[in-house]
Amino acid sequence: MRVENVVVANYSEDWAKEFEKIKTDILKKISADIIRIEHVGSTSVEGLCAKPIIDIDIVIEDYSKFEAVKSGLASLGYEYEGDLGITEREAFSYEIDQKNQFMEHHIYVCPKHSVELNRHVTFRDHLRNNQPDCQKYGEIKRAAAKKFPTDIEGYLDMKGVVISEIYQRCGLLK
Repeated sequence: MRVENVVVANYSEDWAKEFEKIKTDILKKISADIIRIEHVGSTSVEGLCAKPIIDIDIVIEDYSKFEAVKSGLASLGYEYEGDLGITEREAFSYEIDQKNQFMEHHIYVCPKHSVELNRHVTFRDHLRNNQPDCQKYGEIKRAAAKKFPTDIEGYLDMKGVVISEIYQRCGLLK
């Protein structure tokens, strides 16, 4: 079991601002090689509580652009971690220290036709436009964080039931 403190915070308007700062920094190095940068995950949904970590999907046309993007991200201090078991979603990490100018975030590079990219954007857009599902998701996140404050796997499993229900409603699961 991986031990991680699970902290779910109230929505903060700072999250959108932080995303824009990170996006601007990344675009300085790789704008010519990408289609767009998406703010995904719970911090991208106004009013939704979240673990205060910005999730970012960098969208590329296809893998012909990947090496250029990987090199640009490396020049910014990001380290390539592979797909972490999820096809067509390449993960990047960075060293967290006192010098970081940005809040904690996750970077993923996805081709534009990636199933994972579609899942992220569809789920985000559904929560942005469906208050009952957004509220239900927020409630299960808080309950799961309370029940599993040091067990990220337990937290993920508990909220997974509600995620599956929402996936069905927004067409991600049949």
